[in-house]
Amino acid sequence: MPSLVTFRKRIASVKATRKITKANQMVAASKLRRAQEAAEAARPYAEKMGTVITGLASAAKANSGGPKLLAGTGKDDTHLVIVATADRGLCGGFNSNIVRLARQTIESLLREGKAVKILCVGRKGRDQLRRQYGAMILDTVDFMGIKRIGFADAAKIGARVLEMFEAGEFDVCTLVYSRFKSVISQVPTTQRLIPAPVEAAAEDNKGTVYDYEPDEAEILAELLPRNVSVQIFRALLENVAGEFGAKMSAMDSATRNAGEVIDRLTLEYNRTRQAMITKELIEIISGAEAL
Repeated sequence: MPSLVTFRKRIASVKATRKITKANQMVAASKLRRAQEAAEAARPYAEKMGTVITGLASAAKANSGGPKLLAGTGKDDTHLVIVATADRGLCGGFNSNIVRLARQTIESLLREGKAVKILCVGRKGRDQLRRQYGAMILDTVDFMGIKRIGFADAAKIGARVLEMFEAGEFDVCTLVYSRFKSVISQVPTTQRLIPAPVEAAAEDNKGTVYDYEPDEAEILAELLPRNVSVQIFRALLENVAGEFGAKMSAMDSATRNAGEVIDRLTLEYNRTRQAMITKELIEIISGAEAL
């Protein structure tokens, strides 16, 4: 049976842990609102840009000189998978859920005989993927020193992806991130960046005709590279909001669990102390009777 000193040390340790989890919960809650507003504000712009590109796609595809970012390389041999996760943990299964979807995507491509390259955005994704896919990881981008992610940060990633595409290093680019739905729900999502996905949205805009000036090819040449950075920026904002939501929920659960552990340990401590007192009394009485 553990001694009373051991129980006191355990209780003190769990209380210290509860203070940490409670503080993390409050910090995540304070940052969640701003992150959620930023993620929700980025959605209409990103979605509208996709709609405009869709409206231009039919005319551009009919033109043999259409942008490469729209038509693709004509091959489907090499895939770049961008895995966007958080840089820090203590957020429940947030990172693991993204990595699980990334693994499924990678394994599906490998079974089809495709070559896969991985660009990790966030340390947690790299840490979980490098054991199994270390040879495929090109680099890791983290934002440890950045308090608030801006479009310039996403634009750097977008510029690198575009440089790789122009150099012929991959044919298709897919982004894996977590879409923020609510504080307790984040949905791991895959999104194709290159070639720009326009087929699914084309039906929604059927019958709508726009006149563009200058011509479609010139507009797409400007919009498509920017669209890559915009979609990456949107994914990063969704991830930040999801991370804080998951962290708030995880720390709330951890705080409540710590309280339950403290109550259980306190009960065991009191029982042990009472048993020791009773034992000492019995020994004193037995000694007195023996005299």
